[in-house]
Amino acid sequence: MPNRLHPRSWWLVCQVLVRKMWLCKMRVRQIVTAGMAATVLSGCGGFHLIYTPTGQALSGYAETHNTPYVLEMHDVGIACSLGLALDPLLYSFSRVTVAPENTGTLLQVLAGICGEREAQYEELRYLRAGHQDVTEEIQDARTAMQRRYEVNAGRRLASFNRAMRAFAFDPSADVPVCPCYRNNQDELTFMLGLVSGLQAVMDDAKGGGGAGVSRGLALQIERAATCLDNTKWAGLPGNLRALVWSLLPDSRPDEITDPWASMADNRQLAMNGGMRTAIVLELVMAENLGRNDTIAEVLALLAASEGDFQVNPEYRMVDLAGMEIARFVSDRVWTRRYGYSTPLNRFGRVSDERPARENIDTDGLL
Repeated sequence: MPNRLHPRSWWLVCQVLVRKMWLCKMRVRQIVTAGMAATVLSGCGGFHLIYTPTGQALSGYAETHNTPYVLEMHDVGIACSLGLALDPLLYSFSRVTVAPENTGTLLQVLAGICGEREAQYEELRYLRAGHQDVTEEIQDARTAMQRRYEVNAGRRLASFNRAMRAFAFDPSADVPVCPCYRNNQDELTFMLGLVSGLQAVMDDAKGGGGAGVSRGLALQIERAATCLDNTKWAGLPGNLRALVWSLLPDSRPDEITDPWASMADNRQLAMNGGMRTAIVLELVMAENLGRNDTIAEVLALLAASEGDFQVNPEYRMVDLAGMEIARFVSDRVWTRRYGYSTPLNRFGRVSDERPARENIDTDGLL
C-alpha cells in the first residue's frame, strides 16, 4: 500500500503553504509599492516628487527676484561669477521640469562677461608681447587668447539660443513673428540674447572659428532687432542693426545711406535712456573696422559722461558691463601704442603723443 501522510502532517503542510503564499503576497505588495515609489522618485515623464517642485520654485525665484537684483548690481565681477556658479545648478533642473530659458539666458550673458575678461587679458598680453617683439610670448598669448574666445563664443551662442527658445522665436524665418512680451524684463532678456548672439559671431572670429558660429547669425539678429523699440531701449536695437549693416552692406535697407550716421544718432538715445551700451557697440565696431577717428570721438564722449551720467538703476549692470568693454578697447589702443594699459586718469584720451613717464610713490606699498 502506498504511504499516506498522517492527518496532522497534512495540516502542517497546509500551514506551511498558506504561510508561504501570504509571504509571497506581502512581497508582491512591497515590490509593487517600491516600484511605484521608484517610478515617482526617479522620474515619470520628467516629474520628480522632490526635485521638480524645487526646480520650479528656484526658477520662479530667479526670474522674479534674483534677475532684477542682479541687473541693479554695482559689481560686474560678482555678477559674472554668479552666472558661472548658478547656471549649472539652475539649468540642471531642466531634466525634471521645464527648462528655465529666461533666467538661463541671463546666466549665460553673465558667464560670457567672465569669459570675455579672461580672453581680453590674454589679448592684452598678446599685444604687449607684440610691442616688445617677444616671439615666444606672442605665440603663447595668441593661442591662449584664441582658446578663451572660442569657449566664450560657445557661451554666448548658448545665451542666444536660450533666448530664442524662451520666446518661441524662429530667427531663421524670412518674416519673423515677434514675441509677445509679458513685461520689460522679457524684452530686456530677448535683447540681451540678441547682443550675445552678435558677440558670439565676433568672439568666434577672434577664436579662429573653432566654435562654429555661423556668420549668417548676424542677419538673423538684424531682423530680430526690429521686434524691439529703439527709443525705449536706449538705441541698442538700432545699433545692433547698424552694426550688421556695416559688416554686411547688402543687408542695409534702401533708406539707410550711412550706418555710422545711424549709430551717431543713437548716442543721444543712449544718454537719455540711462544705458551707454549702444555707444559701446559703436565703439567695438569702430575698432574692428579701424575707424580711429570714431574710436577717439566715442571714447571722449564716454569719458565725459562719467561725472554726471544718470544711469537707469533698473539696468545698471547692463551699463556697467558695457563700460567695462569700453575700457578694454581703450586698453588695447594704449597697449598697441605704448605697451601698457590706459592709466587711471587717461581714459578717453587716445592722442598719438606719448604721455610723460609718471613717478610712482612706492614708499607705502610695503
